[in-house]
Amino acid sequence: MRTVFFGTPGIAVPSLRAVAAAHTVTAVVCQPDRPKGRSGQPAPPPVKVAAQELGIPVYQPEKLNDGVFEAWLRDQAPEVCTITAYGRLLKQPLLDIPPRGYLNVHPSLLPRYRGPSPIQTALLNGDPETGVSIMRLNLEMDAGDLILQERTPIEPDENSETLSVRLGALGATLLVRALTQVEEGTAHWTPQDPAQVTHCALFQKEDGRIRWAQPAQTIHNLVRAANPWPMAHCGFRGEVCRIPRTAVLAETANAAPGTVTAVEKNRFCVATGNGQLAVLEFQAPGKKAMPVDAFLRGARIEAGERFEDLA
Repeated sequence: MRTVFFGTPGIAVPSLRAVAAAHTVTAVVCQPDRPKGRSGQPAPPPVKVAAQELGIPVYQPEKLNDGVFEAWLRDQAPEVCTITAYGRLLKQPLLDIPPRGYLNVHPSLLPRYRGPSPIQTALLNGDPETGVSIMRLNLEMDAGDLILQERTPIEPDENSETLSVRLGALGATLLVRALTQVEEGTAHWTPQDPAQVTHCALFQKEDGRIRWAQPAQTIHNLVRAANPWPMAHCGFRGEVCRIPRTAVLAETANAAPGTVTAVEKNRFCVATGNGQLAVLEFQAPGKKAMPVDAFLRGARIEAGERFEDLA
């Protein structure tokens, strides 16, 4: 089938490659290049890079609803459009163009976690499982009828980056399977149960702030959700430090939350509002993240020092 693929970040790349291998992708639509890193130079999104490697034309519209993009999309004459984490809402005139509609990949078990941050939210909440849903796109965010859905367990130490990689691969497989069903006329559409709907908000930089009075498990879940961005962070010695990896300890501590209770070869332990947290990787201000044993070879942390909440 002829399709136009919509997507922007890395999680969408496996879907693009899978669809391009099985169908005719006439063009890829992604968000414009954005400033990145300390240089602030515009950098292409991962989907653009992948599309160029595949030799597929790329369109990066700043505006979607001025009529220009609609005319362009009609000229592409897609039978169906495919979309994975494009990051912008499409209005009805655009939704009406492909006769077979849009197939959207969403990394949650819809109707759970409609919205922009389902992976981080699942980790924050300590969910034991998540999954991928393939749905028909409509005007309401993530509310379309489902065609396919598959569950997968969340590993105890999995973070946003590793889980995104797994769900991206799973989404690619399901998307191609859904396209086959649509092409063969065997697709079965299931409305989402409105009684089961939950939503998630956009994950922002301040959401990575550690609150040491929270339970150790809650902080550990935050560390997982915030890796690789914005990375869980807090105050230490008057500066901001980042904590990429932790483990929950069974031992309790008779110390104020945020207090370093022990420094060992490959970890240091910190008291929380309930239980202790072992810090396994640490990023000092202006330095790269590294395992604690490597950090301690060039620096010292003493028992009794305090990590602070940021205002």
